[in-house]
Amino acid sequence: MDSTIVLILLQDGVLNGAIYALLGLALVLVFVVTRVIFIPQGEFVAFGALTLAFMVDGRMPGTVPMLLILGLLVFLLELFSAWRSAQWTGIGRTAVWTLALPVALYLLAPYVVGKETSLWMSVLFSLALVIPMGPMLYRLVYQPVAEASVLVLLIISVALHFAMTGLALVFFGAEGWRTPPFVEGQVDMGPVTWSAQTFFVLGTCAVLILALWVFFGKTLYGRALRATAVNRRGARLVGISTNMSGSLTFTLAAAIGALSGMLIAPVTTIYYDTGFLIGLKGFVAAIFGGLISYPVAAIGAMGVGVLESFSSFWASAYKEVIVFTLIIPVLLWRSFGSTHIDDEE
Repeated sequence: MDSTIVLILLQDGVLNGAIYALLGLALVLVFVVTRVIFIPQGEFVAFGALTLAFMVDGRMPGTVPMLLILGLLVFLLELFSAWRSAQWTGIGRTAVWTLALPVALYLLAPYVVGKETSLWMSVLFSLALVIPMGPMLYRLVYQPVAEASVLVLLIISVALHFAMTGLALVFFGAEGWRTPPFVEGQVDMGPVTWSAQTFFVLGTCAVLILALWVFFGKTLYGRALRATAVNRRGARLVGISTNMSGSLTFTLAAAIGALSGMLIAPVTTIYYDTGFLIGLKGFVAAIFGGLISYPVAAIGAMGVGVLESFSSFWASAYKEVIVFTLIIPVLLWRSFGSTHIDDEE
């Protein structure tokens, strides 16, 4: 192995590591706020990439009818809850984002979906289709059992993963897809030529991480999520709705997952179940941070990406095994310095 090969592998590892860093941040965010180990995070990667691929190909994406179905289910659940509690004050706002928004996107889709539509318009419309699924899934699956133990929430996450994978197969099919790159061109850096797409992905990830830092540090909703992450009971006592925090957290997780899928789709063929492996590698990165530290998770993600890249060169048949085996020493290392804390709930 010479220096040129090392630089090429580093380029691939850094590119993948940036995506894993975003997913690791999303997993840490969901866990610290809701105590949910969000296994289906990878499904949003697949949904975002496949929705964009279908739109670029001029085909109606399966997320259009899927969003309609999810929205109707959420509205019926909210309607039943309002009827039981005899409190109808929020039903109008619920109807807007569960019924009006999916119907509006459904009616607008035939005018937007097409090969002549610009890539950026397709990206925005794809995000509009996928992101609302985050809070809808939270309302349907997690909010009714928000006070359950972490183990129960983990089991529910596994079940939701299988359900979403099955839905992806039904609505998108088994065929693999790629999307055109966001940026064309090459950049020569010494003996290695870097694609402009790589720099675009790295720049987008950096901007997104900076935006999240500003959101959590400078906005009211961001501080509410931080308060919920520190102490759920204390947040409720000062008037912060944990349901609102959970819904907002899943919205951010869906947005990060969908955008990550769109960024990686030009360089990786995406199938209906591809998101699971990508999400698991983000989970390995989150484990580096103990599911609580954003910076350590980001550093761990870069390490996972580089390790995967070099493993594919040395032992391509075992690269997944090598990456996931990394969890064992990390868990051992973290267990030595951990102290037992009873669940506050």
